Amino acid sequence: MKKKFIGLEGMSLQELASIARDQVKVKLTEGSKKRILASRNLVEQWLKEEKAVYGITTGFGALSDVRISRLDTRKLQKNILMSHACGVGNPFDEEIVRAVLALRIKDLARGNSGIRLETVNFLVEILNRGVCPLIPEKGSVGASGDLAPLAHLGLVLIGLGEARYKNCSMSGKEALRLCGLSPLSLEAGEGLALLNGTQVMTGIGGLTVYDSLRLAKIIDIAAAMSLEVLLGSRTEFDARIHKLRPHPGQITAAGNMDRIIHDSEIISSHKDCGRIQDAYTLRCSPQVHGASRDAIEYAMKTIETEINSSTNNPLIFPESGDFLLGGNFHGQPVALAMDFLGIAVSELANISERRIERLVNPKLSGLPAFLVNDGGLNSGFMIAQYTAAALVSENKVLSHPASVDSIPTSANKEDHVSMGTIAARKCREIVKNAEHVVAIELLCGAQAMDLFTNIKPGKGTMAAYRAIRSTVKHLDNDRILYKDIEALKQLIQNEKILEAVEAEVGAIA
Repeated sequence: MKKKFIGLEGMSLQELASIARDQVKVKLTEGSKKRILASRNLVEQWLKEEKAVYGITTGFGALSDVRISRLDTRKLQKNILMSHACGVGNPFDEEIVRAVLALRIKDLARGNSGIRLETVNFLVEILNRGVCPLIPEKGSVGASGDLAPLAHLGLVLIGLGEARYKNCSMSGKEALRLCGLSPLSLEAGEGLALLNGTQVMTGIGGLTVYDSLRLAKIIDIAAAMSLEVLLGSRTEFDARIHKLRPHPGQITAAGNMDRIIHDSEIISSHKDCGRIQDAYTLRCSPQVHGASRDAIEYAMKTIETEINSSTNNPLIFPESGDFLLGGNFHGQPVALAMDFLGIAVSELANISERRIERLVNPKLSGLPAFLVNDGGLNSGFMIAQYTAAALVSENKVLSHPASVDSIPTSANKEDHVSMGTIAARKCREIVKNAEHVVAIELLCGAQAMDLFTNIKPGKGTMAAYRAIRSTVKHLDNDRILYKDIEALKQLIQNEKILEAVEAEVGAIA
C-alpha cells in the first residue's frame, strides 16, 4: 500500500479522507524532519538558558505566570495530559480519530511546535499500526484549540487513557503493547504541543465537507429524476437563464441537471401540455442547489487552509531562532464555516423533502397515491416521507449556529471561544440526515420511473435508475422500507449511482 508523505506540502480533502477511511499509511518527509529537529534544538537551548517560554518553562492558561523548574518539566507534561482529559460522551468514530491523528501529525510536521521528532514519529506509528485512541466527543470549546479531546489522544502515547485496537477496547498501555510499542516519556513543552490545536474540529469538518461535496452532486441527480417523473420542464436549466445571474454554484447545478436529463423522451412527451411553469422545488432547483454549492465551496477552502496551517502556541520559527505567542489555535474560521455549511446542507435536505412530498401526493403528482398500487391495503412510501420530514425538522434545530455563543474559560484569561467543535459535530449530523433524505427521494424517483414503461428517461436518469434497481427492487406490495433507505444511502456513499451517471453524461461538476 502506498504511503502518504506528510510535510510542508499541502494536504487535500481527498488525501485526508483516504487516510481516515481507507487505512492509507503516512510518513514524514525529510524536509519536515529537519524543521522539527531545528525547532527542538531551539527549545533545548532555551531550557539551558532558563528562558521564560509559555508552556515550556511556565504553566498554562491562567497559570502562565507560574515558572516551572527544569526538574519538574517532565511531570508537567504528564500533568497537562491528565488534567485536560475531561471529555465526556460517546467516543468519536474511528474515521474521525484517524483524521485527527493525521492532522495532528500534519500540524507538527510543519516544524513550528518545538516537539521532538521522536514524538511525531510515535504518532505516525500509532496511526499506521491501527491504534485508535478513545476520544469522547464532547468537552471542547474550540479555543485554545481542542484541548480536552486532544488530551485523550495524548494520554495513549504515555500509556494511559483508552484505545481500540483490532476492534477491541482496552487500556492505552495494552494497545501499545499489542502493536509493539512502549509508552513514550514526554519532554519539556511536548504536552502542550500535543493538545494545542484545532485538529478535532478540522478532522470532523474535513470529512463532513468531503461528504457534502459528494451530496451536492447526488442531489442534482435526484432532482433531475424527480423533475422527469413529475413531468417538469427542461426550460429551467437553460444556460441563458443562469448567465444572467452568474453565481458559480447555480450555473454548475443547472448544467449538471441539463446533461442528466439529456435526450429524455418523458420530458419531450408533454412539451405541448397546458402547464405554464413548474413548482419552485423543480424550477428553482439550480438556484437552491447552487447557493448551497457555493457555501460548500467556501467551507472547503476554509478547511483546506486549516488543514495546512500551524495552530500551536507558542509558534517557533527555526529560520529566525525565536518564538511568538499568538492565537492560531482559535477555531473561529472553522466554527463559522461549519455553521454555514450546516445551514447550506439543511437547505438541500429541505428542498429534497418537498420534492418527495410532490412525488407521493397524488394531487400534486398525478401518480398513484404514495407511489404504490392497492392504496389502503398498501401504504407505499407514505411513512418514508414522514421520516424525511422528521430529519429535515431535526436539521433545522441543528442549524442553530454554535459560533454565536462563547463562554469564558481559564479564569477569564480565555474570554472568547469559538465552539467550533460543536459546530463541526452538528454539521456532520446534518449531512448524515441529508443523505438519508436524498436517499428517500431517489427511492421515490425510481419507483415513479417504473410507471413510464414505454418512454425513455434521460441518459443520466436512466443510469441512476439502473444503479438503484441493481440493489433495490420495485415496491409492488408493502415491505420493510428502512433496509431500502439504508441500501440507497450506501449507494450514495460508495458513489455507485454517481459513477453510473458519470459513465453516461461525463463528470458531474
